[in-house]
Amino acid sequence: MDSNLLDDFRHGSVDAFEQLFRTHQTAVYGWILRMVRNPSVAEELTVESFWRIHQAHARFDPARGFEPWARRIASRATLDWMRRQRPETELTAEAAAQLPARSTGDAAEAAEVRAQLEAALARLPAKLRMAATLVVVEELAHKQAAEALGVSVTAIKVRVFRALRRLRKDLEARGIRP
Repeated sequence: MDSNLLDDFRHGSVDAFEQLFRTHQTAVYGWILRMVRNPSVAEELTVESFWRIHQAHARFDPARGFEPWARRIASRATLDWMRRQRPETELTAEAAAQLPARSTGDAAEAAEVRAQLEAALARLPAKLRMAATLVVVEELAHKQAAEALGVSVTAIKVRVFRALRRLRKDLEARGIRP
């Protein structure tokens, strides 16, 4: 990326911000969508993220790159949103369709398992849910997830471990053997 553009953005250039917005809007939206699985929420959080990016332009370090910085801000905005949500959200048909089916031969049973898994995932605390979504569902490397969330690789590993342990207990309590 053009270092002059990044320097201009850091110094408050609206034109540079607009160009960065146009360049990275789709990537930030896709990143958020993978975490929230709701297109309208992802759109709102993308706008919120770029507002935060614009507000924080003076803290931007051009040597570290724009995309990782933008991803970290988007992750924090998403985490803030997840914390404000009720812990038990309803599973939408769209979200259930995106979950992989277990090969049981019974489509209704597979749909029920997916629904229970999504509901259990929604009941996790936001930090654990986000880590599990990025590493287990989206299959990001621990290092990538850690960079996106602004935490250490060890913290991501611990969060994923705790999330999986809680998911297993939750599903077993509902009669589903993971």
